[in-house]
Amino acid sequence: MKIVVRGTNWVGDAVMTIPALRELHRIFSDAHLTLYTRAWTKGIFQDALFIDELLTFDREKSSFKTVLTQAKVWREEKFDLAVLFPNSFESALLAKLGKVPNRFGYAKDGRSFLLTDTVKIPDWKNKRHEVFYYINLVAEIEKKFFGTTTALENEPRFELNVSEKRKTEAREFLAQNGVDLSKKIVVFCAGSANSPAKRWEISSFAKLGDKLKNDLNVEVVLDGAKNEVDISQKVAAQMQTNPIVLTGKTDLAKGMAILSVADLLVSNDTGAAHISAALGTKTLVIFGPTNPLTTQPLGSELIRQDVSCSPCSFRVCPIDHRCMTRISADEVFRKAVQLLQK
Repeated sequence: MKIVVRGTNWVGDAVMTIPALRELHRIFSDAHLTLYTRAWTKGIFQDALFIDELLTFDREKSSFKTVLTQAKVWREEKFDLAVLFPNSFESALLAKLGKVPNRFGYAKDGRSFLLTDTVKIPDWKNKRHEVFYYINLVAEIEKKFFGTTTALENEPRFELNVSEKRKTEAREFLAQNGVDLSKKIVVFCAGSANSPAKRWEISSFAKLGDKLKNDLNVEVVLDGAKNEVDISQKVAAQMQTNPIVLTGKTDLAKGMAILSVADLLVSNDTGAAHISAALGTKTLVIFGPTNPLTTQPLGSELIRQDVSCSPCSFRVCPIDHRCMTRISADEVFRKAVQLLQK
């Protein structure tokens, strides 16, 4: 049996599908499981043991022509079952045009007529962690094929693997860029590509960095996506000590490998935080406008202020950004020390 899973479109969401992918691999142990997703996810899934094949595509924007091209690939692969993690109309259209006989997805975006099996959005959608939303879809598939729902009974397993070769290369890269490997390494992800409201203040990251370097003698490394270079440079410029700025010099795969050898990540609510926690790296996430009940990186520690307007899920704060400005560098420093000393 050949199963194709249409993956999600954001880094954090991709990590949150890992428990569902693991359950799908367990339930259909004799099947060939293909993850079909965007090319950047190679950095996340290239060492994954719970998929058999990673099939990727590049796409700048949606178009019917793009769907037709992708559907041709699906027809050639002759998949038996499609599992659609995104709620989009386009993903259901792709499965239909790809002539997959069994097409499972949630009844969203007016796409039910394109699916062979629609799954109702669970009543608890906004009351439980997002990982269970994906696991629930797998459980419905299990119920259809085997009459059981064991996927819902297991503790979600979200861990990711990085090969020893990649870890060695990450250490070499850090050393080449001036990192003293004899010291503990603390990585900062000070950006947030899709939401300024998720960003802790630049001055606070700078104060935290100086305090970590002066009081604990650790290496502070700034990393992130290419469109976050200016944020990392502003943090470095406000620091009195000298951090290592790698933002823009790494891709997702290299950034993930660096996180796998780091001692601590301090991050806004970003995809990097989900990756770090899944790698087993100590992860401290500064939360503001988003809901930790549904999207906290599993295995991470949170810093947040209980303000009346949070969670709001706004991308840009319409008032004074109190959920972030009320979090002090000293508060985050104390928590970072606890994690580093564990």
